[in-house]
Amino acid sequence: MRWFYRKGSSGFSSASTAEDVTAGVDGQGLVAVITGASSGIGLETARVLALRGVHVVMAVRNVSAGLKAREAIVAKIPVARIDVLELDLSSIASVRRFASNFDSLNLPLSIFINNAGVMTRSCTRSCDGLELHFATNHIGHFLLTNLLLENMKKTCRDSGIEGRIVNLTSSAHSITYREGICFDKIHDPSSLNDFVAYGQSKLANILHSNELSRILKEDGVNISANAVHPGVIMTNLFRNRTIVSALLNSIGRIICRTVEQGAATTCYVAMHPQVRGISGKYFTNCDVANPSSQASDAELAKKLWQFSLQIVSS
Repeated sequence: MRWFYRKGSSGFSSASTAEDVTAGVDGQGLVAVITGASSGIGLETARVLALRGVHVVMAVRNVSAGLKAREAIVAKIPVARIDVLELDLSSIASVRRFASNFDSLNLPLSIFINNAGVMTRSCTRSCDGLELHFATNHIGHFLLTNLLLENMKKTCRDSGIEGRIVNLTSSAHSITYREGICFDKIHDPSSLNDFVAYGQSKLANILHSNELSRILKEDGVNISANAVHPGVIMTNLFRNRTIVSALLNSIGRIICRTVEQGAATTCYVAMHPQVRGISGKYFTNCDVANPSSQASDAELAKKLWQFSLQIVSS
């Protein structure tokens, strides 16, 4: 297990926790939106950012669960500033409603973490007629990012502080289709394999980060966009995968990280000074890594961007 504790160029390792990688980082004056913040990595990310002084907005599908999570954090961090807003990423209408509700809070926005994700046992359709993995893991976050971007731009101009967008992905992004994204199957997922469809959505997360980063750089905007692989963690993501869940339960102590360790790279990329000015990269273990060749395909990223724009504009 020596590899688990081996530190990379950042000075952190797979064993580092979210608290470890943000030690000494002051988040006072910053506001962060975190999707899927009521459990797992999202909840730990919310807790640690609140611990560092960040005003956290928890974007959650289950508001009751979100309020309980907020209470648990405030019980340990009485000065924590946390708001809870409803968000169902599989619904375009819900995403637009969340953005409107966030605007009504009149808050600036410096950190946006696209953390939420689903892994289902079948390729069903969302309420908007899209393959569910793609709709929830990519389209919902794509639209929400676009809707919150003007706020982030204004915030970084007014404050002089770099804005940071973090997209959670997975090493499963390499388990996808030969063409990377099956654009012609997004509206008709009947022939798609559920696990490969999940991988496709995770590939989309990296391509989204890359193209967003390119656009922001081209426009001279001081906002970074990066993708993060948190590692293998036992979270609610696997609740619909009985075999995978059973396997991880049996060997989890050997191959799985704790939630505290799983949130480390997200918090590092979202807050650490070492990441300032770095954009369009793929991180794992708090270090820049190389994703698959498809994830580095600039033309595929542009095609996905235009395809996604058409979906959210229709």
